[in-house]
Amino acid sequence: MAILWAPAVAGAAGVAAAAAASATRRRIGRNGVAAAAVDEGGGKRRRQRLLDLVGRVPGAATNYFRSPWRRALFGGISLLGGFFVAQTISLSFGAVGVNDVIASALCVLLTEYMTRFYFTRQRPSLGVALLNNFKMGFTYGLFIDAFKLAS
Repeated sequence: MAILWAPAVAGAAGVAAAAAASATRRRIGRNGVAAAAVDEGGGKRRRQRLLDLVGRVPGAATNYFRSPWRRALFGGISLLGGFFVAQTISLSFGAVGVNDVIASALCVLLTEYMTRFYFTRQRPSLGVALLNNFKMGFTYGLFIDAFKLAS
């Protein structure tokens, strides 16, 4: 769908000819400009705008994370997020005193899986690197909590 703009007085004939072929509507604004929406797809259904937006997200994210400062910022946020999750898990399971062994086994399995997932890649992507930062923060948080409990 294309929008054709032309002054209403001088070039309205060109817009009218193009609009007559397959236009859906034509408007003339206050400033004397005529606009016509022309269907260029030959009547085929056009993709929805939401799909276009979702399709542009990976490219926009790649462009956003090209800056090393942004990569470092989100790496730090991921590290601190892992630390927070470790403190939360330690507090919740430690206070109740139920399923401590199961929770610790799941934490070790999750950490080992993340380590294997990171180091089997030739060149880890940004998401995998952020996951590894989360794992480091998680491990650090569990160690700090163990030192707090030992003292």
